[in-house]
Amino acid sequence: MIAMKKPIAGSVTVQLDGTAIEVPERVRQSLAAFRVWAGDNDLPEKTRVDFYRGKVWVDMGREQVFTHGLLKTEIVTALGSFIEREDRGFICSSGVLVTNEGADLSGNPDGTFVSFDSIKSERMMLGETVDELVGTPDMVLEVVSPSSVTKDKVSLREAYFEAGIPEYWLVDARGDRLEFQILKRGDLEFTDTR
Repeated sequence: MIAMKKPIAGSVTVQLDGTAIEVPERVRQSLAAFRVWAGDNDLPEKTRVDFYRGKVWVDMGREQVFTHGLLKTEIVTALGSFIEREDRGFICSSGVLVTNEGADLSGNPDGTFVSFDSIKSERMMLGETVDELVGTPDMVLEVVSPSSVTKDKVSLREAYFEAGIPEYWLVDARGDRLEFQILKRGDLEFTDTR
């Protein structure tokens, strides 16, 4: 449960299950300030932070074993084996900050695929720190959690499209049926493909 408290002296306090997190106002003012803060803040190590056009998400929720953690691991492992065998690039699991300055976006997808072609063309580059990629990856993966439904299905879908990302894989295993969408970039929006 996330509850926003009233801004206090140039900051926003987010209440997460009894833990108060202070997000300084400057962090919401610019992508550059967010990137500095994302790499050097007082948040617990596994906290996921995302930024899109001045909106900051702080997610301290633990990943559910079967509907998130194991599922993400299986997808990244299978793709990683294929990508390595075909010598196409690399895939990272969450923990890597992915920034697209043109879309005013920075965050930690559950998975990020970067092809060697994207690196050669400088469409994707290593950021100023070793835990950040800057540019447009070839694919991002998000596994929906109870705390990320609107962010993953609406906000990030819009953000990833604006960032020019060719494929957005969206997986939701919270219900009775696994929902697995491979969304490909069209002219005006992502379209669901088989």
